[in-house]
Amino acid sequence: MSSEIPLIMLFITLFFLLMLKKKRQVMISRRLPPGPKKLPIIGNLHQLGKLPHRSLQNMSQRYGDLMFLQLGSVPALVVSSPDMARDIFKNHDLVFSGRPPLYSAKRFTYNLSSISLAPYGEYWRQVRKILVLELMTAKRVESFGQVRVQEVALTMERISSNAPNVVDLSSLMFLLSNNVVCRVAFGKMSPSDDRNSSRFQEILGEAQHLMGEFNVADFFPWMGWVNKFNGVDRRLEKNFRDLDRFFDQVIEEHLDPMRPESDSEDIIDVLLRIQKDPNQTINLSDEQLKGVLMDIFVAGTDTSAATIIWTMAELMRNPHVKQKAQQELRQAAKGKTKIQESDLPNLPYLKQVIKESFRLHPPAPLLVPRETTKSCTIANSYDDVSKKPRTSSNSTRETCTVADSYDVPAKTRVFFNCKAMSADPAYWEDPEKFWPERFMDRQVDFRGQHFELLPFGAGRRGCPGINFAVPLVELALANLLFCFDWELPEGMSAEDVDMEEAPGITMHKKTPLCLVASPVNLG
Repeated sequence: MSSEIPLIMLFITLFFLLMLKKKRQVMISRRLPPGPKKLPIIGNLHQLGKLPHRSLQNMSQRYGDLMFLQLGSVPALVVSSPDMARDIFKNHDLVFSGRPPLYSAKRFTYNLSSISLAPYGEYWRQVRKILVLELMTAKRVESFGQVRVQEVALTMERISSNAPNVVDLSSLMFLLSNNVVCRVAFGKMSPSDDRNSSRFQEILGEAQHLMGEFNVADFFPWMGWVNKFNGVDRRLEKNFRDLDRFFDQVIEEHLDPMRPESDSEDIIDVLLRIQKDPNQTINLSDEQLKGVLMDIFVAGTDTSAATIIWTMAELMRNPHVKQKAQQELRQAAKGKTKIQESDLPNLPYLKQVIKESFRLHPPAPLLVPRETTKSCTIANSYDDVSKKPRTSSNSTRETCTVADSYDVPAKTRVFFNCKAMSADPAYWEDPEKFWPERFMDRQVDFRGQHFELLPFGAGRRGCPGINFAVPLVELALANLLFCFDWELPEGMSAEDVDMEEAPGITMHKKTPLCLVASPVNLG
């Protein structure tokens, strides 16, 4: 039997190569968008690099705003300009509303039961309806305000108790966002109970790491068996069991008839109520309920913390911006000891600072990948005024044959490079500069209507949790700047602040942001 194994492997390899060749011939017969040359078997995988959004941005300057790649056995499309994004979201959003079944994410979301990763269809429509009409309404998000206020206040106390020593702001912001999400979801944690929150943060962090790292099965689906030997399946199952036990525990506590009544529903209360409601059009299983919970934690914890950290890092590199923001805060809240949520509408410059941070550091620079549900044809990108094909100011871009349209096959994985869009020189003056004043006379928002700024995506699959994330980011930043003066550790200058990005779905700062906080006398 052992002598037959090499022959079987050889047969499988030859069969795969023949199928790949046949598929490539079909692709060539179509009018695909331009893209770099491919290597056998791996295609363009080797060109993604450690930071794919950066590599793809560089490649788009050479091959165009709509670029076609072959990632292993997966055809892929990269959209890198606001013009192309506008055309797709306005004219082809339905076709581009699928999601690829990524290997690790499929396990953690209970077979793609989360809202963000569920295949486009009736189940996705129903659970998204639950999120929009039940979990993330303006009234419910406002009801979480007391949790945000308490947790931000506790964070300020932690910083004060450590002053004037160096503060690891990165760790504190992840703890803050995780505590807020845990309390609005579980409802059981007291403001001072960090133990359960810390344990859950460890479990969630490992899950996010597994979902963000390279997985061979995501590019060669037939090679999922490799994960049984490289340790991925073992790590995946251990972490999933830990996560599942945690969810089961809090759900059981919510079902306990002896549980003390609360004045307001937390997220699990809402989901359990919907699960029991016979009038609902969807019978929400326990696994699907936990899939929705996973979505809330991944989106709610990671992205909010990353945005706060990147913003503070930029402010330390641009002290004049920090000073201007602090002046606005202290004038608007004169006589107070902290910033309240009611003060936030009166802080236009702080909002400009956050917009600029979203522009330079979108939390998910490639958004969540999409997948085309069927073949479609996309018109070539034209300048809105001249109706001529847009050209890059980069002189290294290759000259490609101009087509009236491009064919995009079904089951193509689609990446919207919002990092490239928010640095497009056709839309942004001096795009690499941190300059909040650019928004002073410019009505550009980040809610999916202005395609040059899409940190939360757009269209049907845009992030529905935006109203949950933004108030926490604004309140935390406002109080950090209002309550403290911030300095770099001794011996560091603004130029020494490391802005290197870490690999992953969410764009984190690679090194922790450590600063010295001096409490301000607000008496």
